[in-house]
Amino acid sequence: MNVKDKRQGRTIPEQEGRGTMMKTTVAKFGLLAGGLVFAGGLMFAGGTQEEDPPSIAQVVALDECDPGTFNAALGPDFCKNVALGAATKLTDLFAKAKAGTPDPGWDFEPDTVNIKQGATLNVFDQGGEPHTFTEVAQFGGGFLPVLNAPGEDTVPECGGGFSNLAVAKTRILQGSQRQITGLSKGEHLFECCIHPWMRVKVEVK
Repeated sequence: MNVKDKRQGRTIPEQEGRGTMMKTTVAKFGLLAGGLVFAGGLMFAGGTQEEDPPSIAQVVALDECDPGTFNAALGPDFCKNVALGAATKLTDLFAKAKAGTPDPGWDFEPDTVNIKQGATLNVFDQGGEPHTFTEVAQFGGGFLPVLNAPGEDTVPECGGGFSNLAVAKTRILQGSQRQITGLSKGEHLFECCIHPWMRVKVEVK
């Protein structure tokens, strides 16, 4: 029995025809398998593979500013008190800092955060006045000497106050938030350049 070769319109022996069809089938299968391997390689490389979204860690800035004394000295609406049953006068805040016993109502919570590399650190100001969340090499004083502990100098990262653009970028206003991303593996230290006893240690695994 002979097989018709449709490509050239000639008749070929059955054995040769079977060989030709088998070669064609093998070639098609090889192309299909190669395509699947290539597509799988792209997915493995991250082309279309879904990844878990980065986690988010929350840090909250708190304070207990007294609107009457703060706004009289620093301007209307500087302090928008949100504390429940607690309010510290501006003069008392200065006195406590000078004595080396800063007011615990001014704080970042929690004091220590453990996150995985790639996670987002979300810092929310739930206090009544502005703060900064500034990364520093070592904890130390802020840019207001009156609020620094006795003998504590301003750390370089806080130098210049808000006239320093790098410091101004780290400011967080009342009710607003700031997101920190791209932290490298290891330990990171953050403090408020206004109230330098507000400190957070972030451990990135």
